[in-house]
Amino acid sequence: MSLRLGDTAPDFEQDSSIGRIRFHEWAGDSWVVLFSHPADFTPVCTTELGLTAKLKSEFDKRNVKAIALSVDPAEKHVDWIKDIEETQKTVVGFPIIADADKTVATLYDMIHPEQSETMTVRSLFVIDPKKKVRLIITYPMSTGRNFDEVLRVIDALQLTDKYTVATPGNWRDGDDVIIPLSIQDEAVIKQKYPKGYTAPKPYLRLTPQPNK
Repeated sequence: MSLRLGDTAPDFEQDSSIGRIRFHEWAGDSWVVLFSHPADFTPVCTTELGLTAKLKSEFDKRNVKAIALSVDPAEKHVDWIKDIEETQKTVVGFPIIADADKTVATLYDMIHPEQSETMTVRSLFVIDPKKKVRLIITYPMSTGRNFDEVLRVIDALQLTDKYTVATPGNWRDGDDVIIPLSIQDEAVIKQKYPKGYTAPKPYLRLTPQPNK
């Protein structure tokens, strides 16, 4: 059965480019971006892992750890990292899981037979510190991911976890947010949203981002 939002991310123990990893233990109290790629020494994957490496400071600011996965063995990952660092002008500071027996790929439903019987598609999971799955995105093998969007969603998740708000389409950090329809009491609204709000429609109430 495939994972759904709100499910506990399955724990696992598997080899990686930095040695054996116990996933939940490795994740600790951090958010995690776990993403799979079809194979090592492939062009799209090389650019994706390079982009992830370059975003380390952005991930650090958000208390996020990145971890990649493919079904290639650990020694192949180590060799490929040298190519990533050379061609993408960066340092790969995150592990790549060596899921040779497809244990993790099976747990996370990363192999889609209509795409490939043996290789993982471009699945991506955002997992919170409670080990709950908060975002699932799956791209076809031929299409590279947008990691700016991954950061944007993490910003939204962390904001909405802390404050009773929702984010509109194309929201970016600093934009106005939405007061949920579950809150109707004006006294509560004034208390929770002291910056006030505008309401183009009764069901659409926009307020400045609370932490800005």
